[in-house]
Amino acid sequence: MGLAQAVQGAALVAPEQFDRFRQHIDPVWVEEAVVATGFASLRRRRLPADQVVWLVVGMALMRNESIERVATLLNVALPAGTGLKPVAPSALTQARQRLGDEPMEYLFNTTASHWAHRSAKAHPWRKLAVYALDGTTVRVPDSPDNWEQFGGNPGNGIRAGSAYPTVRAVALMAARSHLVAAGSFGPYATGEVTLAAELWSQLPENSVAIVDRNFTAVRDLLEIATGAKNRHWLVRAKAHMKPVRVEKLGPNDELVELPVTRHMRASSSKPMPEAVRMRAIRYQRPGFRAGVLLTSLLDSKKYPAEEIVQLYHERWEIELGYDEIKTHLLDRQEAIRSRTPQGVRQEVWGILLAYNLVRVEMERAADEAGVEPTRISFVNALSLIRTAWLVWSTPPLAPGRIPEHLLDLRRHLGLLLLPERRSQRRYPRVVKIKMSNYDKKWVKRPRPN
Repeated sequence: MGLAQAVQGAALVAPEQFDRFRQHIDPVWVEEAVVATGFASLRRRRLPADQVVWLVVGMALMRNESIERVATLLNVALPAGTGLKPVAPSALTQARQRLGDEPMEYLFNTTASHWAHRSAKAHPWRKLAVYALDGTTVRVPDSPDNWEQFGGNPGNGIRAGSAYPTVRAVALMAARSHLVAAGSFGPYATGEVTLAAELWSQLPENSVAIVDRNFTAVRDLLEIATGAKNRHWLVRAKAHMKPVRVEKLGPNDELVELPVTRHMRASSSKPMPEAVRMRAIRYQRPGFRAGVLLTSLLDSKKYPAEEIVQLYHERWEIELGYDEIKTHLLDRQEAIRSRTPQGVRQEVWGILLAYNLVRVEMERAADEAGVEPTRISFVNALSLIRTAWLVWSTPPLAPGRIPEHLLDLRRHLGLLLLPERRSQRRYPRVVKIKMSNYDKKWVKRPRPN
């Protein structure tokens, strides 16, 4: 039996509760993911690769449930009416190991490039798709293999190091819908700038990337601006940067040049100019110190300075996206599930894919309500989707009533409107509880070679 027939056969017993999310993912993408990465199996298993893909996604969507419970709820291990015995937990582990992480990465990249770029184009700023890029960290289970592969913060002699192995990640996000367009992650010791270098090529033409000031290296800014037609960047300047003024464009608005050092030109694998021309806009929010924005948006008439200042603050949308993933999708858990490096990579791609699936649904609800996607509550939308899956997986829900429940879910999603943003709100970086009085539980980490 060929893979196409196997996938088709699996679809015949797929539970109807998958329909809502399956409609977003072309089955061809799933087949391509397992074939292109060399993980297709012609043997018809109880847990074929396409079903394991959904298991990994379900693990992210139902973070508070065990993997065995997720398999039961999603009906991937025990198709209704087949008369098969439940699959053993060890079989679920083996199925995940057979699948590996590469098909999940392939499927995420395929879906993300389709969903996120389409969304960014649908919500432009002055005909430019708006993206944000920033880094974060994710704790993974405390196992020797994870420590060896990912490492963690060693501490500085004053503050203790990581209690868990830690993955460093960088994501490119469609700022106005929070759909993740691309991601890169690796060991904690890998810098964000190194990981981000893998993502610049994912920025499409006619776009603007709002980035953290950690990404002000000239080589990165040139990579963004020259990698595709009409591709721009926007970043806040570091205090030590001393651009030279070339022309005054308006109040607090200048054309400047940032010199490129001889050492930087010599160490670059690509030809670099002696100076990079950019635009510098000075601004100050009430109660904050003055700052300077640097951008490749040089046309002051086409791109007014006041609007650029407002646009820059959309950089915080990616911080909100990370909060949605780590605090709400992952339920504030100390670490994700997988105790092996391959499982961690597989799970991270599954988390990003699950997050995008929820966000795609929210964008559809926002379109029906006539509002921006960020006006839909992620917390309540995720809760409704989780509840719906639990209800749909509990008999005796008649298949004929599935469309009715789908319509009802969409109707509820349309009611999840958040109030309009209050632009002057402030969020000090403080915590309620600073420390614990309990003794620290020290872990035995592998010694570096």
